[in-house]
Amino acid sequence: MKADQQISPAEWRVMRIVWTLGSCTSHEIIDLLQRRVDWKSATIKTLLRRLVDKGALSTEKKGRAFVYHPLVEEEATMCLAADNLFDNICERRVGATLYHVVENAELSKDDINRLQQLLNKKGKNAPDSVKCNCVPGREMNC
Repeated sequence: MKADQQISPAEWRVMRIVWTLGSCTSHEIIDLLQRRVDWKSATIKTLLRRLVDKGALSTEKKGRAFVYHPLVEEEATMCLAADNLFDNICERRVGATLYHVVENAELSKDDINRLQQLLNKKGKNAPDSVKCNCVPGREMNC
């Protein structure tokens, strides 16, 4: 998948199923998605085609079924999506956004310990404030 291509929220739902199962038929994907969302099978097939066109999935025909396999790694794709998000918001707002994400996410004790260790490490060299990167020359006026 090209770095400039993004996965839509609907496509994320499809990818999560394929990543979880490793490979699956279009019928399995349709069945699983229709348990959660009110989408027609044609809509889901369109999403699958788009993901194949983007290079996120491969497909092979086995008998009458189409089997889909992920071509991109889940963690790398999630990191790319997060990087894209944070590249598009003011650097002064990153901390508040991360706070919101952590506050609203269900985290394991291991996740929390790893975050605490990372924050302690980053805290040693952190600046007192972060400059705005929205408008050149106006670093503190956003």
